Amino acid sequence: MAIFPFDIHASDGKARTGVLKTPRGDIRTPAFMPVGTAGTVKGVYMEQVKDAGADIILGNTYHLMLRPGAERVKKLGGLHKFGGWNGPILTDSGGFQVWSLSKLRKMSEEGVEFQSHLDGSRHMLTPERSIEIQADLLGADISMQLDECTDFPSTHAQAEKSMELSLRWGKRSLAAFGNRNDQTLFAIVQGSTFKDLRLRSAEASLNETTSGGYGGFAIGGLAVGEGHDAMCEVLDFTVPHLPEARPRYLMGVGKPIDLVEAVARGVDMFDCVIPTRSGRHGQVWTDKGPYNIKRAEFAEDESPLDSSIKCEASQNYSKAYLHHLIRSKEMLGSMILSWHNIAYFEDLMARMRAAIVEHSFEDFAESFRTNWKD
Repeated sequence: MAIFPFDIHASDGKARTGVLKTPRGDIRTPAFMPVGTAGTVKGVYMEQVKDAGADIILGNTYHLMLRPGAERVKKLGGLHKFGGWNGPILTDSGGFQVWSLSKLRKMSEEGVEFQSHLDGSRHMLTPERSIEIQADLLGADISMQLDECTDFPSTHAQAEKSMELSLRWGKRSLAAFGNRNDQTLFAIVQGSTFKDLRLRSAEASLNETTSGGYGGFAIGGLAVGEGHDAMCEVLDFTVPHLPEARPRYLMGVGKPIDLVEAVARGVDMFDCVIPTRSGRHGQVWTDKGPYNIKRAEFAEDESPLDSSIKCEASQNYSKAYLHHLIRSKEMLGSMILSWHNIAYFEDLMARMRAAIVEHSFEDFAESFRTNWKD
């Protein structure tokens, strides 16, 4: 498979900034990937996502395989053409959505059989089928191995069994992926909050040399209820065991404080639905934490959301107007807030990249911690 060039331009402590070079464009790291669940970043035009600073978006295998169907997306030119996004796309394997959305699922060595949350139809997702959907039908630039998202909390024995299944599925994912000139595959390190399991998972993934090995390494199974401090602890003992020459991706994370702490520990890539999901419900993200625009104090506030962010949503609409839109349940309000939140997250990543280059990241992170209120 292709191993995309990953050039680290600067580091400050464990934090680092660089560029992951893909055939469809460069990804500046640390990078935040807006989530395009069903071929769309909810409520936001793709042009707005790009203008906000995003270099890459994420697509959801589970949702797209059920509707409109991966074969149909392929027939219509692949996910890039179908969704109107010309830059890189990373797709998840579908495993997390099966774990979180399907009420009826049956795990086996072969894969996971599950019932659609849409119409109750039954489907089988194997490592081979996941790779076929991601790489062949959707046309993802970066695909993920199929893994099992471990329940939290879980016993050591349960987490070990789950982690070992993910390792075996990873080998099958690699074999199915084969040799590709312009696409790559990431491994997923599992093990819940247990140090020995995380290290075993990382070591086993590193030792896998089929088709030249993995193009990057993800840390999965976090942001599932373990809490911020436990997440940081897992990163403390996991990230040092991942290769410096490959991008490190923390899946499904998270709040701005999570991003800052993860970058401080050497993570390069992130994705999360928070910017758009919270925007649809009136929540605005800032360096001090989130606030809800529905609050009465904003009814006559003529100030913009954030004049320092180079985004029309952040600069051109008053809080009073957005208060009115959200209270009136006007869809434009949700769209503007989602747009602003994505711009805020991308601006945060840009500021972290700049701080690393200037060797002032620790000061940046400490100031952020001091001001943050969750």
